[in-house]
Amino acid sequence: MLGVALSGLLPLSASAQSDPALATASVAPVSAPAKAEAIENPYGLEALWRTSDAVAKTVLLMLLAMSVSSWYVTIVKLLEQTKMTRQARAAASDFWAAGTIEQGAQALEAASPYRFIADAGVNALKKHDGLMGHIPLNDWVSMSIQRAVERIQSNTQRGLAVLATVGSISPFVGLFGTVWGIYHALTAIGISGQASIDKVAGPVGEALIMTAIGLAVAVPAVLGYNWLVRRNKAVMDQVRAFSQDLHSVVLGSVGKN
Repeated sequence: MLGVALSGLLPLSASAQSDPALATASVAPVSAPAKAEAIENPYGLEALWRTSDAVAKTVLLMLLAMSVSSWYVTIVKLLEQTKMTRQARAAASDFWAAGTIEQGAQALEAASPYRFIADAGVNALKKHDGLMGHIPLNDWVSMSIQRAVERIQSNTQRGLAVLATVGSISPFVGLFGTVWGIYHALTAIGISGQASIDKVAGPVGEALIMTAIGLAVAVPAVLGYNWLVRRNKAVMDQVRAFSQDLHSVVLGSVGKN
């Protein structure tokens, strides 16, 4: 039997010697397997957008719009309040050092709310005639300055309603998206007839992302609203203090004249 095995190997050796290419091919190392292609994630935000219908996409776009609007209002109002604080310091240093109310008003910025109040006090003196002349000067000046203060306060509150609206309704918008997504996920599962955990967890989990997005939109809006309201109160306290001092100065200047 050994002789038969050797005789079977001899033809192979002879053919390998006669054909070098065959010998090289037989000893060539096996090439490394190609890298497996990256598996696309079947879940997540991208999959949620790709597999969602028109209603779910509309909900996502609404949440995106509300988030952008709330952040825009927060940043703009913060810049406005910072500017008003700077203008309050300028009024404290420049206005009260002037010789007259008109000179003090000219020393302030044209867009400054403190100049607006000072101009209101000056105009009250100039327009205290005709039927308005029957109003006591003290009351007339106080009314004019108070109207200017109320107008400034109205401007400082502009945009806060957007934050209040976003903070109150965005969780419910996200919840609606979740309910809609779960409804479609369960419908698809019922049609397919497969209720295994891998078939249920993905669609339902993607639907729950809607609620998380709604909360992520609402929380910054609510925090921003409360923060800006507190800053508005501090800014308006400075404005009211200036208006009260101006009221006394206007009446004092009339007494001197």
